[in-house]
Amino acid sequence: MASSSERKLEERSVVSSFICSTAGEFKVALFRRSEKVRTYPHRLAPISGSIGSKETAVAAAWRELKEETTLTVDEVELWRQGKPYTFRDPSVGREWIIFPFLFRLKTGDEGGRGEQAIQIDWEHESWQWYSLETIQDEKNLGGVPHLQDSLRRVWFEYDMNESASEALIAGMGQLRSDHQSGSHEMTTIALRAFRDVVAQLQGDIDTKWWETARMAAWHLWKNGRESMGAATLNAFLGLLADMEEIISQNLDRGAKVERLLTLLDHHIYKRKEMPLRIKQSFEAYLQSNFLPTAESTLTPSLAILIFSASSTIRDTILDVFESLPVPNLDIRVLESRPLCEGVNMASSILSAFQTKFPPSSKRQLELTLHTDASAALASKGLDFVLLGADEISHLGSVSNKTGSLPAVLSAKHVCPTSKVLVLSELEKVAEPRAETHHSREENDPKEVVGCWLHGGLKGVKTLVEGAKVSLLDEVNYTVQVKNAYFEWVPAELIDGFVCEEGTLDPTAIQEKAQQVKLKTDRYFGDL
Repeated sequence: MASSSERKLEERSVVSSFICSTAGEFKVALFRRSEKVRTYPHRLAPISGSIGSKETAVAAAWRELKEETTLTVDEVELWRQGKPYTFRDPSVGREWIIFPFLFRLKTGDEGGRGEQAIQIDWEHESWQWYSLETIQDEKNLGGVPHLQDSLRRVWFEYDMNESASEALIAGMGQLRSDHQSGSHEMTTIALRAFRDVVAQLQGDIDTKWWETARMAAWHLWKNGRESMGAATLNAFLGLLADMEEIISQNLDRGAKVERLLTLLDHHIYKRKEMPLRIKQSFEAYLQSNFLPTAESTLTPSLAILIFSASSTIRDTILDVFESLPVPNLDIRVLESRPLCEGVNMASSILSAFQTKFPPSSKRQLELTLHTDASAALASKGLDFVLLGADEISHLGSVSNKTGSLPAVLSAKHVCPTSKVLVLSELEKVAEPRAETHHSREENDPKEVVGCWLHGGLKGVKTLVEGAKVSLLDEVNYTVQVKNAYFEWVPAELIDGFVCEEGTLDPTAIQEKAQQVKLKTDRYFGDL
């Protein structure tokens, strides 16, 4: 008969969600599991549960949190996620794949109720706060196996020196709070934050140092703005490959640090070249696919629909227009609610046009702003819809600002001859995975409600109160205000990917995605 250690273990993927309070001393809530649960009864644990077969880890974390504590997005925010890891426990016949998360309780100023919002269910006997120092020995504490490992993966700075920790926290905070920059700019911010971390990391540049540095890069990717993180991931993968060569050299610590920081500066600087190369690719595309037809008309004009804010698209349009023998530029801009980035984009285009093209240039700009709901009206007589990209899936679908899909569908219906082009760096291509498992970002509904309140709309207060009351079980209705920033445009609706290497098709995108997967496994797989 096989021993318990030799017996085949059942593989189980679970979430491990810690709840923290940042009011005063940082503390974590641990829950004592009741005797009714089948595994690890009476042990202290975070909120845990299995991940469904068609469920993402993030979705499972939110579901378990609501089921076991009643907490929702109104009471907590997802603050961090940790690198998943695996361990075996023959005593319960399981091989666990743990997906750690850290949720932060919202304060009263943020619309939360603090710890009063935590209401435990039958799976727990009690709960209480614990400081980080007390969660170090599961046996003495009475915790579930590897409790400390799970916590350290979301509170990773505990094992870093203070100055490097502060640099990492500051970088993640800047990325999380930036809702104006595009992913190109966000990636540059992430690289600069990583440079600060590398400059502050202490100790010999050995295997442990290299692991800590790679983990810092992973957290800047995952816990900054993951919904815009494909570019950040690719930038880090290229950087880490170059760093690895320096680390393997027979140099003293000072020389290695100097070379590493010089390398980082080089990677940050060379990012300035990408928009220029995309611009050249777009110009080549128009020369071949647009100009021959346009020149045959009496009054050549280039009609483009854009939205949100993209410095790459703004600069590309005006620079390419300057190079073409086309006198008229017709730009339609959707306002891009709730933050109305399209308005800022239109203002920026107008200012740049006034500088670049004086009245004597004989160049004409027709700039029109449209509401998001009038995308179909804005599509009449259109030549191109230009999309940026926050992420490109391995199948060629594109994640971009919400409103992208309606705009594309409108253009395809109203003006079937128009083309949908994605202007983006190749670094936006993500590793292969199901598109339903790509990160989704739900943002503060107050951004949407604020527009209504500012506009003096009647009935807004009724809806706001209804949303609060519907969190209770006693009512028979729910009210929600959704504020998703991103949505997917399917690959079949896209006519070309204009990038620094030219204009590509979905096959080339798939090849790039495979390369991303191989490098991701190499530099982050063993963490």
